[in-house]
Amino acid sequence: MPQWHGGLAKRKKSGGRRRAYRGKRAFELGGEPAATTVGETRRVRSRAYGGNLKFKLSASNLANVTDPTTHITKKVEIIRVTKNPSNVNFERRGIITKGAIIETPLGQAHVTSRPGQDGVVNAVLAKPR
Repeated sequence: MPQWHGGLAKRKKSGGRRRAYRGKRAFELGGEPAATTVGETRRVRSRAYGGNLKFKLSASNLANVTDPTTHITKKVEIIRVTKNPSNVNFERRGIITKGAIIETPLGQAHVTSRPGQDGVVNAVLAKPR
């Protein structure tokens, strides 16, 4: 369900009450969340503000992983989502978001892009502990 992103009902920085001077507008609506999962790559094209196009990633089995020591980027397969600190439920469902830890043949990688917004999974190899 789309979410309304207008800030008319929020309070001021000072804590005072802000009165709405108008009703809700369609351009304040947010889109459906992409909920990117591991699987065969699927992109959904959606219209963004100003008539622009946004390619949301529904599923992906590939990620661009960068090694921070050698600065080399390789396109590798995503095995599974190991951890997702943004939501415990996302971890169980295998949803990839920014900040998620994914397992790849090169090792564990930290997702740095927003797959639901950018349409691609970019990641950086995690340092071995």
